This record gives sequence, structure tokens and C-alpha cells, in this order.
Amino acid sequence: MSDRLVQLAANLEKVLGKRVQSIETALGEVTIVVNADAYLESAMLLRDDPSLAFEQLIDLCGVDYQDYKEGQWVGQRFAAVSHLLSLAHNWRLRVRVFAPDDSYPVVASLTSVWAVANWFEREAFDLYGILFDGHEDLRRILTDYGFIGHPFRKDFPISGNVEMRYDPELKRVVYQPVTIEAREITPRIVREEQYGGPV
Repeated sequence: MSDRLVQLAANLEKVLGKRVQSIETALGEVTIVVNADAYLESAMLLRDDPSLAFEQLIDLCGVDYQDYKEGQWVGQRFAAVSHLLSLAHNWRLRVRVFAPDDSYPVVASLTSVWAVANWFEREAFDLYGILFDGHEDLRRILTDYGFIGHPFRKDFPISGNVEMRYDPELKRVVYQPVTIEAREITPRIVREEQYGGPV
């Protein structure tokens, strides 16, 4: 592990203290897991403390851990994962926060800390159903407003719940239940009789 990563981990531990559940260094990156109730406060410290100075939020996404590690995952199901960049120190950080309630996943919004979080949080809400408390305009961004469910959740049906088509009689787009029968698709392998033999 490089001296820079050791220094970053030490700075994180000193500044964030008990707000952090864990600090891990792997594959040349530092990842911290922050307590949900201290998420917004931790983000402000990450940005404003001169020993950290994470001025930029590069990315924020949702994660569904339902079937992680082949179902062996023990812990909360939904997390928001942020990637931060410090231009002053030239280092990066991954911040993970788990929503405390799987049935109603809510974490604080980071839009007051980094304005760029706006569309990232809308995407995580749209695709995973993670709610961001304090977000001023939390609505769907990739799916349409009539969409039912959150398509990146592990329990979302592959064929979806409804399909959309143009109805020539009504002269408009209509929604209807999916007409595709659910089935398991197994590819068929066809080989010639002399496959792999002498030509």
C-alpha cells in the first residue's frame, strides 16, 4: 500500500471518527462506509476539511445487494455509493452509505454539498427506488412517469410489469400488462456430425 493511501486513511479516521463504520484500502483505492445518520455531515467534512479537500463529486450510484455473494450477504440491501476527487491532494475516495430500512430506503441528499449530485440521485431513485431526503426535485429521470417499479432492483421482473404501444384507434400511446410469457431462455447448441474431426 502506498504512503499516500496510508496518509489518506489516517486523515479520514482523524476527521470523521465515529461517523465511519469502516475504512478499507484495496486495489489502490480507499473505501469508507459511513453511518446513515452522519452521511450529510460526513460529506461536508470531506469537502471542507483542508486535510481531505474533496471538492468534486465524480459519481453517485445506487446498489442492490440482495443477491450479492450468491445470497450470502448479511446486511442492508440498498446503498448509495459516491466517488470523490480531491484536486488539491490528487486522491480519490469511494463513500458507501447503506439505507437503514430495506422496505423504504432513505438516505440524505448531497445536493447541498455538491450540486452535481442532483441528477445522480434522481437516477439512483429512478432505477433503485432509493429516496434522498432533502433533494428538491426527486423525480424519475430515465424511465417515463407512468413506469411501475425500479428496473435495477434484483427482484424486478426481466420482462417488466407493463408494456407500451401505439393504439391506432385511440391515436395515442397506451399501457397494458406485459403480454410476453415469462420463460427461461437456454441457448441451443447445434454441431455438425464431423465437428472438430478431420476435414
